[in-house]
Amino acid sequence: MENTEPPIRTLSPGRVYRNEAISARAHCFFHQVEGLYIAENVSFADLKQTLMYFAKEMFGEKTKIRLRPSYFPFTEPSAEMDVSCSVCDSKGCNVCKYTGYLEIMGCGMVDPNVLENCGIDSKKYSGFAFGMGVERIAMLKYKVNDLRLYSEGDVRFLDQFKAAF
Repeated sequence: MENTEPPIRTLSPGRVYRNEAISARAHCFFHQVEGLYIAENVSFADLKQTLMYFAKEMFGEKTKIRLRPSYFPFTEPSAEMDVSCSVCDSKGCNVCKYTGYLEIMGCGMVDPNVLENCGIDSKKYSGFAFGMGVERIAMLKYKVNDLRLYSEGDVRFLDQFKAAF
């Protein structure tokens, strides 16, 4: 039986573990927010505009983004999204590997086969998905130059983020 219920909009937070080296810009565990949007006539342009809006709202109007082709198993086409580095104002630093940009998420159009396997008519509906690391977003938002500081438990570092009430 065919599912005729889209549009679908979801944001799902969670903790992620990866077998990778720990550095100033990467950690073996982090928190991620994944998003999915499915409706009629959704295009890559919709994805790009959504991401641009997010970046400017999060990091400021002068923020630039770039989308680089990539591969993810359930999206096609897929991209990595970079934002201009707010830690160094895009001049180049160890956080952005002296490029002026930092990758903050993977994204792409949901593969039609995924939709069909979920009982969604891929001729009628399309959509996009993304996943972003919360710590890296906070790193850029608050100009933190070392991602490891979030997991070391140093109260002096953490106290600066207390909300003022």
